[in-house]
Amino acid sequence: MSYERLEQCPVCGKQEFKNFLVVTDNAVSKESFVIVECENCTFKFTNPRPSEESIGKYYESEEYISHSDIKTGIINRAYHVVRSITTRQKVDLINRYASAKGSILDYGCGTGVFLTACKKDGWEIRGVEPNEKARELASKSTATIIAPALSEIEGEKYEVITFWHVLEHIHQLNETMNQILSLLQEDGTLIIAVPNADSHDAQQYKENWAAYDVPRHLYHFTQKTMKRFLKKHRMVLEEVLPMKFDAYYVSMLSEKQKDGKTKMISSVLNGFKSNSYAEKNGNDYSSLIFVAKRK
Repeated sequence: MSYERLEQCPVCGKQEFKNFLVVTDNAVSKESFVIVECENCTFKFTNPRPSEESIGKYYESEEYISHSDIKTGIINRAYHVVRSITTRQKVDLINRYASAKGSILDYGCGTGVFLTACKKDGWEIRGVEPNEKARELASKSTATIIAPALSEIEGEKYEVITFWHVLEHIHQLNETMNQILSLLQEDGTLIIAVPNADSHDAQQYKENWAAYDVPRHLYHFTQKTMKRFLKKHRMVLEEVLPMKFDAYYVSMLSEKQKDGKTKMISSVLNGFKSNSYAEKNGNDYSSLIFVAKRK
C-alpha cells in the first residue's frame, strides 16, 4: 500500500497544519486516518492518504452504493427513494441557470442516473467515471460512451459542468479544476455539491460522521473554504443551496457507524435537528450545492 503526505494546503498553499480528528474507515478497511486543518485558512483534508494508484482498494465494497446501485437493506432503499426526488431537483437547477438546453458534463457520474435524467430532458450529455464497474452501468443506462478520464475529452465546451459529491474524492484537486474550467463555456455554469464539515450533524457525530468517509473523501469542505477555493480559480459564487435529505441519510449511516445498528427514529430526529439548525444558523446544512460562474 502506497501513501502520500501533502506538504501544502491545497486551498491556500500554506504549510502549517494541526491534527483535527482521527477517523476510522468503517466501510472497508477498518484503518484509521488523520484529518488535518490548515492553520491559515481552516481547510480540512485527510493527511496522509493513499496514493492515487492505491486508493482503488478502498472503494471495493458492495456497500459503496454510488458505484453498485444495490437496493437491499433499509438504508439503500431509502437512498434510492430520495435519489429519484433529488435527481429531478438537480435537472430543474441546471435548467434554471442555463440559457438553453445545450451540453452538460457530469464528472464522476457514477452509474449515470443524473445523466440519464438530463438526456430525457433534452440535454446533450457527456460523463466521466473512473470506476470501471460504475462506468459500465452508466454507459448502459445512458446509451452513451462514458469516459474513464478527463484526458479523453478534448475540444469540447460545455454549458454546464457538475460535480455531485465528487470533488472531495479527487487527488489532483487544483489540476483537475483547471482542466474542468478549460472545458466550460465562457458563460457556463459550474455546480459543485459536497458534504459540509460545519454542519450540525458533523458537530454531533464527530469522528463517527459518515460524511468524513475516509480515505475516499480526501477533502472536507465548509462554506468558507469552498468560497476560497472557487475564488482561487477565479469563479464567482452565484448561490449556495441546501441538500436537506442528506442530513437524514448521513445520520442513518452515522448511527450505524457509531453503534452498529440502523436507528431510524434517532436518525430522523437528528436529521431534522441538523436542518433546523442550518435554517437558523447561516445555511450550514449537511451537504451544500455551490453554483458558480466565471469572473
